[in-house]
Amino acid sequence: MQLQNVLSQSISQALQTLFSISVDASQIALQPTRKEFAGTFTFVTFPYTKQVGKGPEQIGQALGEHLKENTTEVKNFNVVKGFLNLEIEEKEWLRLFKGLMQDENYGQGEPSGRNVMVEYSSPNTNKPLHLGHLRNNFLGYSTAEILKANGHEVMKVNLVNDRGIHICKSMLAYEKFGNGETPESSGIKGDHLVGKYYVLFDKAYKGQVDELVAQGMEKEEAKKKAPLMLQAQEMLLKWEQDDKAVVDLWKQMNSWVYAGFDQTYRNIGVDFDKYYYESQTYTLGKERVEEGLQKEVFFKKPDGSVWVDLTGEGLDEKLLLRADGTSVYITQDLGTAELKYNDFPYNQSVYVVADEQNYHFQVLQATLKKLGKPYAEGIYHLSYGMVDLPSGKMKSREGTVVDADELVQEMIDTARQQTEELGKIEGFTDEQAKELYHTLAMGALKYFLLKVDPKKRMLFNPQESIDFRGNTGPFIQYSHARISAILRKAGEMGITVDVSAFDKVESLHETEQEVIVQLVNYPAVVKEAGNLFAPSVIANYGYELAKAYNRFYQEVSIFNETDEQARNFRIALSAMVARFIRHSMSLLGIEVPERM
Repeated sequence: MQLQNVLSQSISQALQTLFSISVDASQIALQPTRKEFAGTFTFVTFPYTKQVGKGPEQIGQALGEHLKENTTEVKNFNVVKGFLNLEIEEKEWLRLFKGLMQDENYGQGEPSGRNVMVEYSSPNTNKPLHLGHLRNNFLGYSTAEILKANGHEVMKVNLVNDRGIHICKSMLAYEKFGNGETPESSGIKGDHLVGKYYVLFDKAYKGQVDELVAQGMEKEEAKKKAPLMLQAQEMLLKWEQDDKAVVDLWKQMNSWVYAGFDQTYRNIGVDFDKYYYESQTYTLGKERVEEGLQKEVFFKKPDGSVWVDLTGEGLDEKLLLRADGTSVYITQDLGTAELKYNDFPYNQSVYVVADEQNYHFQVLQATLKKLGKPYAEGIYHLSYGMVDLPSGKMKSREGTVVDADELVQEMIDTARQQTEELGKIEGFTDEQAKELYHTLAMGALKYFLLKVDPKKRMLFNPQESIDFRGNTGPFIQYSHARISAILRKAGEMGITVDVSAFDKVESLHETEQEVIVQLVNYPAVVKEAGNLFAPSVIANYGYELAKAYNRFYQEVSIFNETDEQARNFRIALSAMVARFIRHSMSLLGIEVPERM
């Protein structure tokens, strides 16, 4: 049983014994003690003053004395106003440490019986991935790994937006300006090549709009009447009618994009169990729209378009099908939700999508509820904020969004520069150095994007993210490499550590206890991160653990320690810190090097 649970039960019993009030142990909340006070856990007594009829400090004092007298785990206590701070016996920390050392699955939740689907990435096949996609991919991948660690059965999926007017824009521009160019003939990565034609369409289209405005047409009218826009709409209709030439071009260009995406996904270390394609789900969505019409929960307007009235849900009327019969985003989302549930009957379906789509997911859930779908309740939108860069840094080739591949390469170059300046690659082959730069770059990038609460808009500073000091991925990675060097040295000295090698250790240095507290708390951290869908909780844990270990390393000798038991204990403590850093960072998709 976790120490917090033992203490909660003891406090529950003490409240009954001392004050005759019954509080279930599960309702007893313990907080980490603030650093300026002695103790590990804090119990807040304010909520019990009315029931007990005493002041918060009196309650705390009575409880503290009772726990110290009757609970073997409590060494001492202090009361600050309504806060009872509990100090734990050193032998209790040692007992807990020995227990987690022998439990290979410590921090891994028992099977929960819950199915959770996590959808992330969701790129469009008309352009390459950008900085926003990186936050999305890292957030989705990490959330899925954290949910697995909480004992859930998880399926990671990618819904590819491979159809629609925006895809036709790239196709039309390629048809007009491409001259048979391919990724091979141009030396351009497939997703970048198709993105190039999307930009070309936009440039030519804006030129046509300006021309029509110059001729006296209103701008909004000009946007609709520009020849390129009319041709793109015609191409979309032909695609939906299965026109062979249009479909062949669509397949060809998409295949280039998929090859490019696969390369990026491998490079950034994310993967998927299944792909869905909107081209395969929009027809099912149309069937759901028809079902809604038959059930009279949807309605048609005079122009033939289909709508759902969600004003009763605090939303508004929402278009589900255009007058010409073509689908909109929500149409295909209705189809995809059903397809996903049929493939993997989930308790929860997590959509990792930027906060600009908050309204969209409210509409999707409300619409599915109108249809009476059993999976509607399980929909959860993991919303995240935009990512900004310091102005003037790393402009993309289009000058508007920051390309993911360019950013990753920039990070690798920065990692190389920083590492060489610090002289941390002595004895590395060129291949090993290259691998290290990539590991550090991805650790810096992922950690920086994940350490912030997902809902917050954030500023990403590449230079700051790769610093080997402070709250960064490389600081944690370097801490792991330092411990690996200690363990290698211990191995060379023939020291193999198990619990019996330090069974006579009874006292702990303050920094040793601080590290053990961090280790013992790991399961609670994993659980909290899973409940909140927040990789930032894991990131913060990894930093606090590495920081606590580095303080221990600075203040306590390992190999110069003359007491063999104390030395062996410190080596075992180091090994456990390395294990927990590895595990916590793996939940963020971050690799940690053995040496630097």
